[in-house]
Formats: sequence, C-alpha cells, structure tokens
Amino acid sequence: MADKNLDMARKVAAAVAEAGGQTFFVGGYVRDLLLGRENKDVDIEVHGISVDQLEHILDNLGERLTMGESFGIMGLRHYELDIAMPRSEVATGRGHRDFAVFVDPFIGTQKAARRRDFTINALMQDVLTGEVLDFFGGREDLERHTIRHVDPQTFVEDPLRVLRAAQFAARFDFVVADETCELSATMDLSALSRERIMGELEKALLKAQRPSTFFAELRRMSQLSEWFGEVEALMALEQDPQHHPEGTVWDHTMMVLDYAATLRDQTSEPLGFMLAALCHDFGKAVTTEVINGRIHAYGHEIAGLPIVRAFLNRLTSEKRLAKYVLNMVELHMRPNHLVADGARVKSHMKTFDASVCPEDLVLLAKADHFGRTFANPEQDAKDYEAVEERLRQMLEEYHRRMDAPHVTGQDLIDAGLEPGPAMGEVLAYVHKVRLAGRSKDEQLRQALGYARTLH
Repeated sequence: MADKNLDMARKVAAAVAEAGGQTFFVGGYVRDLLLGRENKDVDIEVHGISVDQLEHILDNLGERLTMGESFGIMGLRHYELDIAMPRSEVATGRGHRDFAVFVDPFIGTQKAARRRDFTINALMQDVLTGEVLDFFGGREDLERHTIRHVDPQTFVEDPLRVLRAAQFAARFDFVVADETCELSATMDLSALSRERIMGELEKALLKAQRPSTFFAELRRMSQLSEWFGEVEALMALEQDPQHHPEGTVWDHTMMVLDYAATLRDQTSEPLGFMLAALCHDFGKAVTTEVINGRIHAYGHEIAGLPIVRAFLNRLTSEKRLAKYVLNMVELHMRPNHLVADGARVKSHMKTFDASVCPEDLVLLAKADHFGRTFANPEQDAKDYEAVEERLRQMLEEYHRRMDAPHVTGQDLIDAGLEPGPAMGEVLAYVHKVRLAGRSKDEQLRQALGYARTLH
C-alpha cells in the first residue's frame, strides 16, 4: 500500500513540475525516513501552482477527494495520500478550535516549514530529486534525540503542541528541549477538547516503549495538573520502602506503566490495559497512612475507583473502556495475593469470574509486581515464575469449567420451571454451581432443589 501511495505521489509531483511547481514529502514521513522507521502515512505538499491547477492535475490522475477545502487538503480515492497546499494559520480563539486559515501556494518552502510544530517535523524532501530541505536544524535534533519547537510565536497558538511534544518524546525516546519545556509551561491547556487530549495520551500509551516519558516530560513542563492531576498527586505519596524501595507511588506507577508496555500486545484491550496500569494506585492518594511507623494504603484498590472514574470521564465517554479499566483496577491485587496466601481453587475461580478479562488481569498483576526495584532481580524473576505458573494453572481450570456443558434457562424450563422473576435467581445459583466445577447433571439437580426453596 505504501508503495502504491509513493508511486502516486511521484506521478503528482511529475505533473506539478510540468506545471511549474514543486512537490515535497513533509512531516512525519520525512522524519521517520531519516530515523529509519516505517511510516505508512504519506503526506505531500504542493508549492508554486494555483489551487485550480492542482485540482485539474488530480482530476486527470483519478477521482479527487476534498478532505478540507478551506485547509487546502485533497486526496485521491483508493489512495492513502494527503495532498496539501502550504497554508498559514492565525489563532482567533482559545484551544485548538479557532483558527483563521489561509491557503498560499506561493508562500515559499521556508515560511511553509516555519508553521510546523517541531524542527523534526519541519523537514521537507523533494519528491522527485530526494533533496531534503532543513531550515531549522531538524536533522541535528534527530541526531540529538531532541524535540524542539520551530517558532515560539506560532508554537504557542496551539496548546495541543504541549501534549504532542511529550508524546513524541515518549514514542521516539527523545527529550524535550529546555527552551521548549519553558515555553510549554506558559501555555493554557484548559480549552483543549478531551478528544484531542485522549488522542495524544493514546499514542503515548500504545506506541511508546517507555510511556512514562510522556508524563515525565509533562512534569518537566509543569503541565500535569490541568488534565492529569490524579497522576501528579502520586508524586507526593511515599511508600513502605520494604515493599517499594523504588520510591514514591509516582515512581512505582511509572515503572508499572513501562513494564505493562512490554505486555500490551498480549492483551484483549491494549488501551484499557495501559490505562489500568496508569490508574491502578490512584486510591493511595486517599488511603496512605502511617501505622506503627509503617506506611500502608489499605483498601486503595476500592477507594481509588471514584478517582479513576472521574479521571476517565474527563478523557472519554467510552463506557466499555471505563468498565474494563475500573474492573481491572479493583481486582489488580488479587491474583498475586491469592498465590501468596495459598488460596483454594474456589477463590481463584471467583476472582477470574469477576474479571472482565482474566488473562489481562494476570498480566496487570505481573506488571504491578515488576514495577519496582529488587535487591536481586534475577532471583525475583525466578521466584515469580512459580507465581505465574500457579495463576496459569488456575486460568486453565477456570476456562475448563466455563467451557464444560452447563445448565441454561431452556434446560430449567424443560425441567418444569416456569419463566419468571425467580428464573434469574435460579440461573445465578446455577452459575455458582458451575463455577464450583460440578457436572451439568449435578447443576440441574441442585438448581431444581434451590428453586423449591424459593416457593
């Protein structure tokens, strides 16, 4: 697909050149090309011809699409290729909502590049010759692994760039330049939409090897409080050094987050899983106390649920995602504790049955365990293998019981029970018997006996 889009980009560029203009690869495509990273998003920018001329060229090459007429962005059906004309933007309101946009095909490459957010995104490459235009030191910043703004005057017009700086730093394992941090600290993020905040957070959580960098850079910018106040609150929370020698709840959470990133591709809900890793100890903000000289946070997994809910409501309206995260946070301590306490099979079955995804819960428990420092990491990793083996055995047993034949509502009706309100109560009882590993015949026998007690 990328080759198909690149081929079309070259056809567009050739036709534009015949009309007296130039075409450049721009943005992330050039950045990732120089970094040796794959990027399937091909964006080109056409200079030196009118909008009408470009439309005529595209009409001759295929079915033209207009994706943002006032922004000068076009495309071609069946191609994933953004074709833009240079433009300038002037903020007319707060947040990333109100801009006056002017398409200017003759603005020149340097002025066009100046409107980009960061130097590494301001690189341009001539589609036909391969020449790279670098007006603001983008190549040097790639070598330095640095995220640096292009123009301080235009940068502050879009507060979303604060989040983008942190997100790029996390994804590429870069550092935000000091002067960009200082500038970002002066910007007001309150008017940004939650969709845009969530968009940047999602990229950091799902694309970065070390998502903690996203929050570390926002911390450097003093930009956690507006949208991530619950995360910021973790910075001041001390932990029992015997169990958490790594330091504060912030330190632990960041380590859990990075370990979770190594497991997210194994999960059923990667975004929810990473959010659960981020939120799992929010409750320590309201439960941490010193008892007999030791720091405890009893019941933090339950006390944290309203805090997690408020955090998620600020960022998203996706109820299924919130349900997953809240469930994972509530149960995150149970798997490891069950093994440590030598719990019976019944307790494991009840925990897995209460989970929206038992497999993911086991992975979250693993991330929670390894999100700390150890005196002997190799020995601890070996010791945890036994914990994980026990949890896997219990998972297999849970699925065996759930996959075995079981009594249904129709079975109860066939056995003579009348449909009605009591049926739901009987089915709930049946599920408990099923969870205990009883055969279908035994489930039915006990269900009928239970039903007689309801009359």
